Amino acid sequence: MEEETSNPHSEQSATTPLLRRWRHHFSSPKSSLWSELGGSVGDLGTYIPIVLALTLVNHLDLSTTLIFTALYNISTGLLFSIPMPVQPMKSIAAVAISELHHLTVPQIMAAGLSTGGVLFILGATGLMSFLYRFIPLPVVRGVQLSQGLSFAFSAIKYIRYNQDFVTGKSGSPRSWLGLDSLILALSSFLFLVLVTGSGENSIGNDNLNDNEESTTTTRSFRRLRWRLRILSSIPGAFIVFLFGLLICIIRDFSIIKELKFGPSKIHTVKITLEDWKIGFFRAAIPQIPLSILNSVIAVCKLSADLFPDRNVSATSVSISVGIMNWIGCWFGAMPVCHGAGGLAGQYRFGGRSGLSVVLLGMGKLAIGLAFGNSFVRILGQFPIGILGVLLLFAGIELAMASRDMKTKEESFVMLVCAAVSLTGSSAALGFGCGILLFLVLRLREVDFSGFGWWGKYFKSKEEDKSGVEVDGETGVIP
Repeated sequence: MEEETSNPHSEQSATTPLLRRWRHHFSSPKSSLWSELGGSVGDLGTYIPIVLALTLVNHLDLSTTLIFTALYNISTGLLFSIPMPVQPMKSIAAVAISELHHLTVPQIMAAGLSTGGVLFILGATGLMSFLYRFIPLPVVRGVQLSQGLSFAFSAIKYIRYNQDFVTGKSGSPRSWLGLDSLILALSSFLFLVLVTGSGENSIGNDNLNDNEESTTTTRSFRRLRWRLRILSSIPGAFIVFLFGLLICIIRDFSIIKELKFGPSKIHTVKITLEDWKIGFFRAAIPQIPLSILNSVIAVCKLSADLFPDRNVSATSVSISVGIMNWIGCWFGAMPVCHGAGGLAGQYRFGGRSGLSVVLLGMGKLAIGLAFGNSFVRILGQFPIGILGVLLLFAGIELAMASRDMKTKEESFVMLVCAAVSLTGSSAALGFGCGILLFLVLRLREVDFSGFGWWGKYFKSKEEDKSGVEVDGETGVIP
């Protein structure tokens, strides 16, 4: 009898650490299932346009991409305790789509494998952690600000103008009325503002303490807090996304008949030496610095801001990007990375744990297995204005991470870095300028008193200013 009663106890104690670990990954005191569901679609404003363009222009296999990115989402949701996003590699996609000679699928995969390999090596050797520790915060904030504003600018174009993702150009102004109109986009925007506010979850308790003198005011405050809690529990972004899917069907009923059940056949991609050469030099080289900065460094900094109680290391994020691409790119899946914009978007709409991206992964997996490549017809009819609204919230949330600059000097470095990044359309160029500016500002504070003649010159100048007589030839006080 004693044995029988002791076994359950030992079994429970053995499983308790594992259960606690999963609870930590999938629960947060400020989240619910509905808020996690809302956060799960927070990064679709960047995901859908790029996937759609690569599918139509470069004949990327949509089914394979959906299935593999779904597996990535589920894996990162299980491994990380935050809503770690899985997003397209934007520089590779831009080169593949916009250049006169479009990249072939093997060349795109070669670029993804090259970028993933570099990030895996940087993570495995500890160099990425070194970079993360020593890159100045104002420079990182400048990269985040430029990326956030870039998303916001693109979002406004999506809302105001008709878009051709195949050519990557804006068309005529969007009409006020219709199934993809300005009224629809503005209504979606106002609905999300009503539900999510400015991104804050609740009112602080300080206000309640201040109002304790008046019973009427206290009751009013409690009603307000209850109302805001109800609003924040509504998965606004998910509702808007479902509304967009409904509009897809209304715009063209024939797409229902064109849907074919079952995924496409997954096959390996044959990459020649020429594909490696073209993919690396044309697409991987501009992508590598962006991935280091935005997919690893900025993600870890933003994670520390949003989730200060959870540790996400630069090493694990960098290795994660490398593994994802070295698994999926051999089968034709789109090159992917983690992105600060996606993390900001999912957080903005309620994502507070790994459950958010697990739910997204389950949705992608269901669509990829059920409809395969035929789902591109629905993506092609999705209202671009609604995508613009989702992207706008993600961009603003990412840009607002830069509000913690405390001194004018830090703000100066951040703004110069952001301005150069936006003007030159290169995060690497802005990063380089930001580092140089930061070092020059630090140079002004260096004590040159121990550097021979140069040190004596600066020392004599300082002593002249202090009113002490100095020998002009020797630099020594008499």
